[in-house]
Amino acid sequence: MSHITLIRHGQANTGARTEAAYDQLSPLGQQQSTWLGDHLRASASHHPRIFCGTLNRHIQTVEAMGYGPQAIRDPRLNELEYFTLANLLEAQTGLQVPTEREGFVAHLPQVFSAWQNDEITDAPETFTAFDTRVSAALLEISQGHGPALVITSGGLISMVMRQVLDLSTPAMAKMALAIMNTSMHRLFPIGDQLSPVLFNAVPHLEAPDRHYAQTHV
Repeated sequence: MSHITLIRHGQANTGARTEAAYDQLSPLGQQQSTWLGDHLRASASHHPRIFCGTLNRHIQTVEAMGYGPQAIRDPRLNELEYFTLANLLEAQTGLQVPTEREGFVAHLPQVFSAWQNDEITDAPETFTAFDTRVSAALLEISQGHGPALVITSGGLISMVMRQVLDLSTPAMAKMALAIMNTSMHRLFPIGDQLSPVLFNAVPHLEAPDRHYAQTHV
C-alpha cells in the first residue's frame, strides 16, 4: 500500500454560482499552483504517480504545477456538484443559496445532510454513489507502486477524511469549509489502512509575502 497526497485545486472563479462558471482557475489560482509545483521540485518530493480529475480546474492546476503530461485523468476524482445540489434544494424547499462566503458556513452542512438523506429530487449523483466512487478510486491508487499525488477538490478530500476517520456528515462539511486552495493532505499506510498524517498544509504559501494567497474560496 502506497501513501497518497491529496491536493485541492487552485482558487477558481469565486463569483460563480453554477458548476460551469466555477470551473476555471483565477489568476491567483494559477499562481498558487505554480508555487506549489516549484515547492515540490525544490524539496525533491518523489511522486512517480500523478492523478487528477477531469474538471478544468483540476487540469489547469496540474498543468500550472508543471506535471500536466504525467497526470492520469480519472473522472472518479471529480468534485460533487455542490451548486447543482444547492440550486435544486432551493427550488424544492426554498433554502436560499447564499450570496456571500459567511452564509456558506451554515448552508453547506444543510445541503450535505439533505443530500445524504436523499431529500434532493433529481440529484445528479447520490451521496452513496459519491462515497462509493471516491472509495474505489483511492483504494485503486493506494494499491499501486510508489507515492502518488492526487489533484482534486475540497468536497472529495472531505469525503476521504470522512471515510478514514469515520466522520459524521456535519463534521465532513466543516472539514470541507476549512480546506484551502492548493493545500496538501497526506494519507499514509498504517497497518492495513490509510491514515491521515498531514492536513491542509500550504508550505508554498507560508512566506509573509504570500499570506494573501492562503484562500478558501
